[in-house]
Amino acid sequence: MRHALLAVAALLPSDAVAAGAPPLCTDRPSKATSACTVPKGMLQLETDIVNWSRDSDGGLRTDTILYTNPLLKYGLSDSTDIEASITPYETIHTRDSTGSTSTRGVGDLYLRVKQRLTSSDAEAQFALEPFVKIPTAKLGIGNRKVEGGLVATGVFTLPDGFSLTVTPEIDDLENADLDGHHAQLVGAFNVGKTLSSKLTVSAELWTAQNYEPVGHVHQYSADFAVAFLARPTLQFDAGTNIGLNRVSPDMQAYIGVSSRF
Repeated sequence: MRHALLAVAALLPSDAVAAGAPPLCTDRPSKATSACTVPKGMLQLETDIVNWSRDSDGGLRTDTILYTNPLLKYGLSDSTDIEASITPYETIHTRDSTGSTSTRGVGDLYLRVKQRLTSSDAEAQFALEPFVKIPTAKLGIGNRKVEGGLVATGVFTLPDGFSLTVTPEIDDLENADLDGHHAQLVGAFNVGKTLSSKLTVSAELWTAQNYEPVGHVHQYSADFAVAFLARPTLQFDAGTNIGLNRVSPDMQAYIGVSSRF
């Protein structure tokens, strides 16, 4: 983890980043996606420093660790950005009564385009974000298949420093037996509260309805996060996600950082 912190720190800009640019706006730390885009001609990095999750099912326990998980964005216009994300190294460790196994390697590459549909200062903001997954991960981490989807976001400004973010998503996924495709519907409902000019907290309900032909999987979680804006172009965050049914990961915890260049 020390090496991950040093690598991230080396990428962060100094306080001399251009004044007068819009405040940092990120898709972190919640699962819900913001409607904002990166200003034209600027780069933005949003990443986990470390991300750990545990899933227990019967006698099988699986621990997954992401050693950073960078999302790099570039502003094409004042309302459009392009995005790429890939986990450079992750481990999946499984254990049962017979012993344990580990799988290690790079994750899949995700390419996205976000289009904001409303003005940046509107009290209700909307955006669309199509994406495609390029199968760079080996079997055991990924499924070696191209997949994709579409995220739609609505962000609503509420009184007293509250906000509501609603993020419906539809994914086109490969069937487990590789004989075709099926849909997955994802939804995140996030309530945020601004406590000060630097500190925000959020609570969220998330679900994924996977219509895999061999057996539908319905996941639910309750998610909690905090974000601290250290300076206008630098944010730190932390959060935890708690599974609400047996087929959802029991627990996920992370810390992360975001910065604009």
